[in-house]
Amino acid sequence: MRMQFIDPGAFRTELSLQSATLTPDGAGGYTESWSETATVFGFIEPVRASAPFGAAQNHERVTHRITLRFRPGVAGGMRFLRAGRIFRIVTAHDPDETGRYLVCLAEEESS
Repeated sequence: MRMQFIDPGAFRTELSLQSATLTPDGAGGYTESWSETATVFGFIEPVRASAPFGAAQNHERVTHRITLRFRPGVAGGMRFLRAGRIFRIVTAHDPDETGRYLVCLAEEESS
C-alpha cells in the first residue's frame, strides 16, 4: 500500500458541512432544506473543469478535492459551504484507512 502524504497544516479553510432535510410538499414532490451539521477546517484544491455543450447550453462542471480531518458520517449527498460557494459532496473516503483524514470529491454548484 502506498502511503499518501497529507499536510494537516494546510487545513486553514473554514467550511460549513451541511446535510439536507426533505419535506413532502403534498403534491408528490418534496422541499429541500439545508442545515449545518458542523464547522470543519480543510484544504480545497481544484481537480478538473469541463464545459460540455448539450441541448444548446453550456454545462460547466468544476470538480474539487476537499481534504479534512476524519469525521464519521460525512457522505455523498451532503455539501460544504464556503463564502457563498457550494461544494456538493460526490464521494468521501479515508485515503489510507487509518481514520486520520477524509478526502471528499465535490462538484461546485453554480448559483
